[in-house]
Amino acid sequence: MFGSKFKLFRLMGFEVSIDPSWILLAVLVAWSLSTGYFPYKYGTLSSGTYWTMGIVGALGLFVSIVVHEFCHSLVARRSGMAMKGITLFIFGGVAEMTEEPPSAGDEFRIAAVGPLSSLGMAALFYGLGRLGAGIGWPIPINGVMVYLGAINLVLALFNLVPAYPLDGGRMLRAVLWAWKGRLAWATRVASGIGEGFGFVLILFGVYRLLTGLLIAGMWLCLIGLFIRSAAQVSYQQLVTRRALEGETLDRFMTPRPVTVPPETTLDKLVEDYIYHYHHKLFPVVDGDRLLGCITTREVKQVPREQWPRTSVGDVAEAMSDQNTIAPGTEAVKALSRMHQNRTGRLMVVENGRLVGIISLKDLLDFLSLKVELDV
Repeated sequence: MFGSKFKLFRLMGFEVSIDPSWILLAVLVAWSLSTGYFPYKYGTLSSGTYWTMGIVGALGLFVSIVVHEFCHSLVARRSGMAMKGITLFIFGGVAEMTEEPPSAGDEFRIAAVGPLSSLGMAALFYGLGRLGAGIGWPIPINGVMVYLGAINLVLALFNLVPAYPLDGGRMLRAVLWAWKGRLAWATRVASGIGEGFGFVLILFGVYRLLTGLLIAGMWLCLIGLFIRSAAQVSYQQLVTRRALEGETLDRFMTPRPVTVPPETTLDKLVEDYIYHYHHKLFPVVDGDRLLGCITTREVKQVPREQWPRTSVGDVAEAMSDQNTIAPGTEAVKALSRMHQNRTGRLMVVENGRLVGIISLKDLLDFLSLKVELDV
C-alpha cells in the first residue's frame, strides 16, 4: 500500500512509521484548525495562539491514530498474528498484518478494538475538557481538549461504518465468515459494500464541489477513491493468498538460471546480459560459489564512463534475506517478500548454493491460470 516511509520509533515491539503523505495531512489539519475551526469557536484569541492550538491539535490527532492502530496491533499479536508495524499516511493509519486472522472471532476482536479505543479517547478528552471548563483552564488548552474529544468520536463512528476495509467492514466480514464459514465469500461481500460506500462518498464529494465547498468536496472524493481502491485490493490479496496457498517455490522456480561471473565489466553486463535476457537481477557466481547478485539499481549508481573499468564483483549486492529465499518456502511468502523489497526476482538458495531463480512473472502467470479456472 505504501511507497517509501520513515521509521519514527518503536512501541512495545511495534515499529511506527510515517508515509510522506502524512506530512500533507498534518499541514492541512494544522492550517484548517488554525485559520478556520479555532477562530470560529474562540474568536477573541491572537493569531499566534490559534496556530499553537492548531499544531497541538494536529499532534493530538497523530497520537490518537497511533493509539487506535496500536490497539489493533496488540490484539492481533495476542491472537498469534505476525505484525509488521504501524504506518501513518494521508488517510489515517494502518496496522500492517502479514496474514489473515486465524478465525472469525479473532477478526471481530481485532477490528472492534479500534473504534472502542477511539471512543475511550473521545470520553477521556471530553472529560478533560469538562474538567478544564469547571476549574478554569485557559481557553486554548480547553479548546484543544474539546476538539480531540470530538475528532476521536468522529473517527470511532466513521470506522464503524460496515464498509470493508474500515473496522466496521471487518466486523461485518467476521460475522459473515462465522455464519457461512467461507472467508473468501465474506470478504467479497464486505469488499463490495466498501466499494459501494466509496462510490457514495465520491458522489457526495462531487456535490460538495458543485456547491462551492471545494476543500470538503475534494477530501470526500479522495477518501471515497481510497476506500474503493482499498476494498478492491484487499479482496484481490485474499484471492492471491488462497490461490497460492500450499504451493512451494520448487514448482515455479527456474532451476538453471543465467549467472554472471564477478569479473564481468558493467558495460558487458548491460550489453550481453541485461539487454539480451531482459532481467533486472542476475546471480553473481564464481565457479560453484554464489557471491550475491547484481541488479540494474547498482549499475545505475555507477557513472556510465566508469562501466568499462568497473567489474560486477565490485558493486554486487551480497546475499541477504532481501534477495534470497529457500526452495521449500510457500509461494505467497515469496510474493510478499518481492512486494516488500520492490523486486521482481529472488535467488532460490539452499545451504548457500544457488538452486534457481523465482520471478514475479512466474507467480503471476500461475495465479492468472488458477483464478481463471477457479481451482
